[in-house]
Amino acid sequence: MSDRTGAEGPRRRGRPRAEDSVGADRRSRILRSARTEFADRGYDKASVRAIARGAEVDPALVHHYFGTKERVFEAAVETALAPLRQRLGRLRAVPPEELGEQVTGFFLGVWENPDTREPLIALVRSAVNNDTAARIFRGVVTRLLLPRIAGAVDRAERELRVELAVAQLVGTALLRYVIRIEPLADADPRELVRRLAPVVQHHLLGPEADAAGSDAADGSGAGTDRF
Repeated sequence: MSDRTGAEGPRRRGRPRAEDSVGADRRSRILRSARTEFADRGYDKASVRAIARGAEVDPALVHHYFGTKERVFEAAVETALAPLRQRLGRLRAVPPEELGEQVTGFFLGVWENPDTREPLIALVRSAVNNDTAARIFRGVVTRLLLPRIAGAVDRAERELRVELAVAQLVGTALLRYVIRIEPLADADPRELVRRLAPVVQHHLLGPEADAAGSDAADGSGAGTDRF
């Protein structure tokens, strides 16, 4: 009885199987095609068949790797946000006084890099124009990004603080990279970090709001009645 293991030699540990490499390549092509399809046609008009055609695979493979169009979009969002997710994972080692600058720099750095900016723009446009895409995008951001920032914030109302800080940065990104309003669109990114970082720092680690104390100090509580 022949010993096939001895004849062929054991497969080396850490060396991917051929089918694993092929599968990874197919997934990557599908996701690239999906980002292009969502950017060109929007979430509503994008189809699994068109995504498969762009990736040069059978539509059945798209279903095999991802299932539905919603799951393809979710995977595309996760992939596009992966660089930011990795950077935000380092925040626990950042001194508190530098947190706002680091978060702002990480965020704008991902948008400034063309390799990560273009996929993000494509997916954000779909999320802005479609409720399902917006729900998926919101879920990914809430699950993968916000907790990493919140883990570095030791304050009351931590979730609200993080969401206010991210809202500041997302609004800037939309106006600068998607809508391209001047002069913001062509401003020096270093200047943007310099201006935005103190605001983000205040949202994340600034003193707790004391609306009642403020109203008592100026003798009026009318300001809050408008909301």
